[in-house]
Amino acid sequence: MENLRSRLSFGKKADDVKLRKRKSRLYSKEDESLENGALGVRVLVFSVVFRLVNCLLVRTSFVPDEYWQSLEVSHRMVFNYGYLTWEWKAGIRGFVYPLFYACLYKILLFLNHDSVHLLIWLPRIAQALLAAFADTKFFFLIRSLENHDTAKWTFFCHMVSWFSWFCCTRTLTNSTETILTCLALYYFPLPGSKTHSSKKYLALEEHKLRLVTHNYIPIGTLALVISALIDCVFYKKWTLVQFNFLKLNIFHGVADFYGSHPWHWYFSQGFAVVIGPHLPFFLHGSILAFRKYKILLAAVVWTIVVYSFLPHKEFRFIYPVLPFCMVLCGTSLTHLTARRRSAAAFLLVANLIPALYTGLVHQRGTLDVMIHIQKLCDVKGNSTRPQPDVLFLMPCHSTPFYSHIHCPLKMRFLECPPDLGEEGYFDESDRFYEDPLLWLRTSFPYKSSLPTHLVLFNVLEKDIFAFLQRNEFVRTAEIFHTHFPEGKVGGSIFIYEKL
Repeated sequence: MENLRSRLSFGKKADDVKLRKRKSRLYSKEDESLENGALGVRVLVFSVVFRLVNCLLVRTSFVPDEYWQSLEVSHRMVFNYGYLTWEWKAGIRGFVYPLFYACLYKILLFLNHDSVHLLIWLPRIAQALLAAFADTKFFFLIRSLENHDTAKWTFFCHMVSWFSWFCCTRTLTNSTETILTCLALYYFPLPGSKTHSSKKYLALEEHKLRLVTHNYIPIGTLALVISALIDCVFYKKWTLVQFNFLKLNIFHGVADFYGSHPWHWYFSQGFAVVIGPHLPFFLHGSILAFRKYKILLAAVVWTIVVYSFLPHKEFRFIYPVLPFCMVLCGTSLTHLTARRRSAAAFLLVANLIPALYTGLVHQRGTLDVMIHIQKLCDVKGNSTRPQPDVLFLMPCHSTPFYSHIHCPLKMRFLECPPDLGEEGYFDESDRFYEDPLLWLRTSFPYKSSLPTHLVLFNVLEKDIFAFLQRNEFVRTAEIFHTHFPEGKVGGSIFIYEKL
């Protein structure tokens, strides 16, 4: 009986059966999904707020293309007045990009809210929101490749980049290219990536022929057909802008007309300026993660090498490789365990200074002057005063145009199309600067033909002072432009009005 009791005894804790705990895969996946969802919302909200502030704190001009190849074209598409540069007459620009902003303008027109302020700021806000979406995707790409700590510091490097701050909210095709690069990088099958698309990239796919015939050719053909159809509608004839662009800019060297640089310019100057204070971290990260991210490093080098063969070079052309560089910068910062916070503080301050200076101070006059010109729209409807007639005596395309005043004011600037082999070609801007007084006397032989307002950089004033005095022009405004005047571009902009 005692033996039976001992066998049936359940009260002793020492004899309790220990069960092995098993973690539910279902609940762990649900928890991870909820955690990622909450984190995604926080990162997205932060990115949106950050880029909107970024947008508001960039009030300077960079290059003419941010207006003349986007907003000016969009304004003409919707409001049926404006100016198209020679590229649109030669058929080397596509309407796909300006069509995006034209849709925003059309919505404003439909709602009867097409004020000049909304026309200026809505495209920039849209660009900022797209940039914020790309920022979020970039963070989750790194989080899928590395641990949370590395993802955090890589995202930090990406967000504090002065050049990204300077460019990403501008209406430049290069800004949109960089946004699309971030999105494409998210789906690229990098080693260890969990976010890549099921459609692999050509160089890494085992079944290359099937990938080309089933994916790349159909998708590429569809994109080309859509682009051609859109251009056909707006050019009112069949135009293949991709072929025209290559023919004129590459084969005929028309791009050289706007300046050329030595072959090493991107390596010796351009890349260092674009990556800025991140450069030592990029070099350190390239050494640390060469094996893992050699494909990103190869893409950076390949892009810079290819662009180095073109005589015409600009900082913005290599902007799309910046996200690749930030992956390596984040790797470097993560490995600096003892001095990480000091390095981060250095990056923040070293980028903040050029970001704020270039965004708020340097080259702001060409935008500020349009605020003064826009006020002339109120005079236009006043029959008791002479109708405004504005002449910009500046290097061509120095300022935006109708997209920033939004009224059919009579305006004119010095034109500078390249020589396309047309009969009777001349560069009006070059002729003016060869002898400004002669050009003015020839162009305006009678006082009745004179414009009512002249807009010029301060460096030109002494060359045409006699003309201004003789024709009773008085300076009505002086607008700061830059602390670093160069050549025909002065430190200030003057507005002269005829008495």
